[in-house]
Amino acid sequence: MRKTVLILLALIPMSLSAQRTLSLEECRKLALEGNKTLSEQRAKVEMARYDTYIAAANYFPKVSATGTYQHTGGGFSLIDDTSIPQFASLIANSRAMEVISGMADKNIGEAIMGIGREVDEVIDDAIHPDISNICLGVLSVQQPVFVGGKIIASNKMAGYASELAEYEYEGSLNDVVSDVDAAYWQVVSVAGKKQLAQSYSQLLHKMKGNVEAAVREGVATEADLLSVSVKCNEADMALTKATNGLVLAKMLLCKRTGLPLDSDIVLADEGTDDISQPLAVPEKDIEDVISDRSETKRLDLARKIYVEKVNIARADMMPAVALTANYAVMNPNMNHGFRNSFGSNWAVGLVVKVPIFHGTEALQKTRKAKAEATIYESKYDDACELIRLQVTQLRQQRKEAAERLGMSRTNLESADENLRMANLGYEAGVVDVNTAMGAHTAWLKAHSEYIDAGVDLRLKDSALRAALGDRLYSEPIE
Repeated sequence: MRKTVLILLALIPMSLSAQRTLSLEECRKLALEGNKTLSEQRAKVEMARYDTYIAAANYFPKVSATGTYQHTGGGFSLIDDTSIPQFASLIANSRAMEVISGMADKNIGEAIMGIGREVDEVIDDAIHPDISNICLGVLSVQQPVFVGGKIIASNKMAGYASELAEYEYEGSLNDVVSDVDAAYWQVVSVAGKKQLAQSYSQLLHKMKGNVEAAVREGVATEADLLSVSVKCNEADMALTKATNGLVLAKMLLCKRTGLPLDSDIVLADEGTDDISQPLAVPEKDIEDVISDRSETKRLDLARKIYVEKVNIARADMMPAVALTANYAVMNPNMNHGFRNSFGSNWAVGLVVKVPIFHGTEALQKTRKAKAEATIYESKYDDACELIRLQVTQLRQQRKEAAERLGMSRTNLESADENLRMANLGYEAGVVDVNTAMGAHTAWLKAHSEYIDAGVDLRLKDSALRAALGDRLYSEPIE
């Protein structure tokens, strides 16, 4: 028995250390760190940023180098072989050669014949160059001068798309924070009601003991004891439901924050007698609200993107002008009669491309882009009207929630005093059991409404701040 007690005492610190206390800010941070949707949005922001770099690269010249080698098997002749005279045979058959052979030394004739053969070889080499091995290297530079404004429009569109990705990330971030806030305050609400159920159950069980004693003394009836027993059972059932509800509420919060569902967590606002109240929401002009909302920013950027699409489509109907420059190194060297050596050459030029007719494709693309831009203009106007309505409603709802909290606090104070007087009256014998139990029920209801009012005010405040375009959590985008 002593060993068992020692083991239990040793396990108590371990169980306490496993418990984790979380504030609202810590829950938000955990949710943002582990949210897969936000991770995807961060990747999209990074991708959009790279697209701006890609679009900006079109302002710079395109430089490329190309090298090639070919081995050919066929012969190559600059002119027809039948039209090439054979000087050696001409000399041999000529009348002059006969005279020289008869008048001079034989060696002189052979020398002249050799010269003819050498001339034939030189002519053959010139007419049949060796191009069995061809090497070519080209360095090319192309600089766009005018492409109908397509490069400028593409860069603007990439910049708008990058901003759009950031605003989409901001909207997703606010959604995640709102979900975590709702789960957090749900836990606080259920935990508060669990404490109320415990206190209510303890009060009724104490009253039940007093009634049992009164029945034994003959100053109370069995009906009174039965009424109290029924209330005790109801209180125990409410406590069981609250306990189970708290477990489920904490599991939902763990899911939203990325923690294991069976994590033993305690919230910083859990178990407090009074829920912390938010600061007053600053006044903000409705036009500033519209300009700060991520939805309107996204729609406005989408509209601008389609305006630039119109410009890009229109550019396809305009001329394109580019400067070109090339530097080539080759072997055989064509600068010196296909000599087997490396030679080089360069060239600069101007390229102009004028579209004449492509089946009105560019025109139809332009009209389509204009229609798409018109759609987003209409969506933007509708969003502005909905935001005005939403902000007006949420401001009124937050005001009502604050007034409700004030009234519930007054009711709570009255219920506490009424319960205190009922307990004193019951102990003094001037208040019957039903009146005392009614005071207990009113006390439970007042406390429950006060908790609901406090949580509702926190949620309405969070919703209003989001509707005003404020970021619920500041997290820099890397």
